[in-house]
Amino acid sequence: MSKEKVVLAYSGGLDTSVILKWLLEQGYEVFAYMANIGQKEDFKAAEKKALKIGASKVFIEDMRKEFVTDYIFPVYKANTIYEGRYLLGTAIARPIIAKKQIEIAKQVGAQFVSHGATGKGNDQVRFELSYYALNPKIKVIAPWKNTEFLATFKGRTDLLAYAEKHGIPTKQSASKPYSEDDNLLHISHEAGILEDPAHECEENIYSHTVSPEKAPDIPTKIKIEFKDGIPVKVTNLEDNTFKTDALDLFEYLNYLGRENGIGRLDMVENRFVGIKSRGVYETPGGTILHEAHKDIEGVAMDREVMRLRDMLSAKFAELVYNGFWFSPEMEFLMVAIDKSQEVIDGEVTLKLYKGTAYPIARTSPSSLYDQDLSSMDIEGGYNQEDAEGFIKINAIRLMAHRNIINKNN
Repeated sequence: MSKEKVVLAYSGGLDTSVILKWLLEQGYEVFAYMANIGQKEDFKAAEKKALKIGASKVFIEDMRKEFVTDYIFPVYKANTIYEGRYLLGTAIARPIIAKKQIEIAKQVGAQFVSHGATGKGNDQVRFELSYYALNPKIKVIAPWKNTEFLATFKGRTDLLAYAEKHGIPTKQSASKPYSEDDNLLHISHEAGILEDPAHECEENIYSHTVSPEKAPDIPTKIKIEFKDGIPVKVTNLEDNTFKTDALDLFEYLNYLGRENGIGRLDMVENRFVGIKSRGVYETPGGTILHEAHKDIEGVAMDREVMRLRDMLSAKFAELVYNGFWFSPEMEFLMVAIDKSQEVIDGEVTLKLYKGTAYPIARTSPSSLYDQDLSSMDIEGGYNQEDAEGFIKINAIRLMAHRNIINKNN
């Protein structure tokens, strides 16, 4: 009798290595799947490790370019930020990982998929909502919500002991229990002493950015060209290096951001499940792109379109963060965002310096900026006397409100 098959989203780390062995002990045939979305990982070593533990096969999928073009760029052209600060580096990555996992499950004939996300976090929601949206018949094995698994593994100490017992090598140790999620867009640092929001994150935890204090004393000037809200070219104005391929372009922004100490964030956020959590993030290239995109919109986007888009951006961020990437409401928002970006073309020049990406100039063939009309020195077709009636009309309700207050007092 053949065993039931499960595709495990495998990272090569402690949790998923233990889960792989545990699934085997439950009688499943396990296919390990690794998504290469730009994380610093020795995929060959991880593959060897998974096979040694007992996986029937290891799928290593290079999805870096798709991650940039189909996930990062669409989200960033919506100016999407969660709770006004977080650039969604982990949240954006989950739907692309889930999508390929479902495809592999179909390929190998697996009825089950599994992941290592905990029952307290956001990733369990993001993964599982994506699974069900893509294949309503799929069955999910989530060990961190399994009674038997939870009884065996109460924390990282138990995981480490199990790994040692079964000869599973791990780089993680009980003395440094930091949880990190790494991809092309960012790296997050959580857990351990970082769970105390009053504890300052030590400098040695940061890995994707130099300290702003140690960044170069001379600014780096770059130019980013946009077409329909998407970056199509990055040029270093100091040495004329330029990139046009989407993946190369974004990796170069990461390099520039890293060297100039750009993209650090330390915050307490609200998880979808209702728990507050502290996260330390590094998003070097994404921070530069976000600042540049906002700036080109300033010159090329209509005011009222911008106001409506900003309302949608908040909802967009909520949907991404909460795991509703493959939802009808997200499809609707994508169409609206795409429409808002049809004339967001042009170039933004930025100065990168000690932790900041500061736009200093911009040009656009779609520019709505009229220098003559804006000038304080010439009339430019604007009759200043018209402003008197404009002000009086807008003052009507204010005067009426004051009259009521005066009357009642």
